[in-house]
Amino acid sequence: MRPLTDRTPKPLLEVRGKPLIVWHLEALARCGVREVVVNIAWLGAQIRAALGSGARFGVDLHFSEEPEGALETGGGIYHALPLLGPAPFLVVNGDTFTVMDFGTLRIASHSLAHLALVPNPPQHPQGDFAVLEGDVLEEGAARYTYSGIGIYRPEFFAGSVAGRFPLLPLLRQASAARRLQGEVFHGAWSDVGTVARLAALNAAPP
Repeated sequence: MRPLTDRTPKPLLEVRGKPLIVWHLEALARCGVREVVVNIAWLGAQIRAALGSGARFGVDLHFSEEPEGALETGGGIYHALPLLGPAPFLVVNGDTFTVMDFGTLRIASHSLAHLALVPNPPQHPQGDFAVLEGDVLEEGAARYTYSGIGIYRPEFFAGSVAGRFPLLPLLRQASAARRLQGEVFHGAWSDVGTVARLAALNAAPP
């Protein structure tokens, strides 16, 4: 996303006149979420200043600031666990755009996580996982891409150690234990990972 992200953190890049993260906060408020933890690292002070307490979006914001150097997705969530509490929590990647109704997602009692998967975008044609009767599996004829949106139990991170680590190995571990479930979302979704994808979103009709 450079040069855009040289001075602006990715969650504050605008889609149709509104920062990416604000789309998420408003969607969370619509489905009844009131407590939101925002993980911040690169140019995090800008995110704090732009969002404030979250009151104008209908939520109460808390910030989990990563130490020097990015922790990747797994390490970042693990670092935020003290703010998230003992109940299952929803994770939404800040560099995605979607019209998904987060309130429709549910986690089964035996699952460590429930993922929202999407049809594979052009930049990720091989996908990540298959879905069979609600179970998210590594093998399968039809594969889908993890959207960056899912519900997790704190127990998903049992045995993890603070520091930098990716999420994928933990997802694979839960899948092998048949404790990873999910569903396929066919609505609007985009991984806003390049300047071209951001431009395409802003050029598309609402």
